[in-house]
Amino acid sequence: MMNSLNFPILSVITYLPLLGILVLCVINGKRHDLLRWVAFLTAVVTFLVSLPLYFLFDSSTWQMQFVENVPWVTQFGINYHMGIDGISLLLVLLTTFLSALAILSTWSAVTEGVKGYMISLLFLEIGMTGVFCSLDFILFYVFWEVMLIPMYFIIGIWGGPRRIYAAVKFFIYTMSGSVLMLVAILVLYSMYYKATGVFTFDILSYYNLGLPSNAQFWLFLAFFLAFAIKVPMFPFHTWLPDAHVEAPTAGSVILAGVLLKMGTYGFLRFSLPIFPQASIDFIPVILCLSVIGIIYGALVSLAQDDIKKLVAYSSVSHLGYCMLGMFALNMEGVKGSIIQMINHGLSTGALFMIVGMLYERRHTRLISEYGGIMKVMPVLAGLFLLVAFSSMGVPGLNGFVGELLILIGAFKASLGYGLLSTVGLVLGAVYLLWMYKRVMYGNITKEENKNLKDMSGRELAYLLPIIVFIVWIGVCPKPFLDKMDASVGHLLEVVNHQGSTVADAQKHIVSNTN
Repeated sequence: MMNSLNFPILSVITYLPLLGILVLCVINGKRHDLLRWVAFLTAVVTFLVSLPLYFLFDSSTWQMQFVENVPWVTQFGINYHMGIDGISLLLVLLTTFLSALAILSTWSAVTEGVKGYMISLLFLEIGMTGVFCSLDFILFYVFWEVMLIPMYFIIGIWGGPRRIYAAVKFFIYTMSGSVLMLVAILVLYSMYYKATGVFTFDILSYYNLGLPSNAQFWLFLAFFLAFAIKVPMFPFHTWLPDAHVEAPTAGSVILAGVLLKMGTYGFLRFSLPIFPQASIDFIPVILCLSVIGIIYGALVSLAQDDIKKLVAYSSVSHLGYCMLGMFALNMEGVKGSIIQMINHGLSTGALFMIVGMLYERRHTRLISEYGGIMKVMPVLAGLFLLVAFSSMGVPGLNGFVGELLILIGAFKASLGYGLLSTVGLVLGAVYLLWMYKRVMYGNITKEENKNLKDMSGRELAYLLPIIVFIVWIGVCPKPFLDKMDASVGHLLEVVNHQGSTVADAQKHIVSNTN
């Protein structure tokens, strides 16, 4: 078994796309189909190589698995340290899964600069996988910054009319948070040395540092701003709609499906275990911002006349639920938060793919330009409805599992926040069904819509695998939830042990909401 033979499977998964990039570099840039096939097959192989992680993963322990730890820059305590636990396992698999499908979804949409586009997508996959596997602060930060570059180019070169504005805004927002995080990492590094006499950037070592409350407050705040921008939480969300609307389909799929999860993952991997007391102290603020984001994102989605912008704002609402469950600080809430990260990646990624299909046919995303197209695109209409049901949390589909666990956790933490968060469920159903009605039902009033072609074989090939997981997680979530049990339990124990008790935190929440 790879887990016991110390096979460097995480490094192989992370850097396999680099092999594809090297092949792409020597292919003639005019051979578009060959470039696409090389990129797609590279991503597929990477996904297949990542599958053993799920089957070899030991769900009974919270310890890091598939660990690789090699000295890198020894004089500064920097190691090449990789490993995953139940919190990061599914996110790594989601990354490799969506990366392959995203390349297939953009097969015919990008016709200029295909070589650079495919290289950027594979380079982006390296950065994303590395973030979820890194257990050294410097290694993590390198991967965190690496993935900014290809996404900047994907939006800025192959995006829509306002692509430069959207790309620059995305880069400035994310880079601002990254600089704050780097400063906090260096302060932590210095404090650890003063406390232990050891220079190290090993993330797991900081879990037992026991920082004073005042230091935790300021360091938590620095990490909070970096991760809140990436999530994005209200009011740090303004870069997201611009980036989504201007990005090509594959960019939107990866942005919604994986990149946003780096923010929520950061809270789980760093903020909660390293700054437990500050995390508890910030609970009322974060839950308040989460609920505002849930309702605000849903209301703004309701007002959109552009399908893609509607889906983009819905992410603000859905990621608000992830933050709500996470900072409920109980087993149900945190597990619901993690599975909802996966669910959002699947359902919202699928929605962006469907929007891309419509745009390739009509070259418009305005809802008013459609109407009645169910008559000419019945297969797309059926799958579109199923994905919309998934996004709004209909029982039997994946979204229901995550939202149910999050709401259970929220109600256990605070009746007030639990009740307020349910408003987002109602609004989610309203904006999705109203959009679907206007796009799919009624009479065909636009001449251009009368001869639209239904889904092609290629489009079915990249949408159906997502549909399978949407139904699978909805009907049988246990295989996915079991993988995170031990890791989530240990995380909550760390927060309990290092900071105030969760019971005290819940009393603090109640006193602030009732």
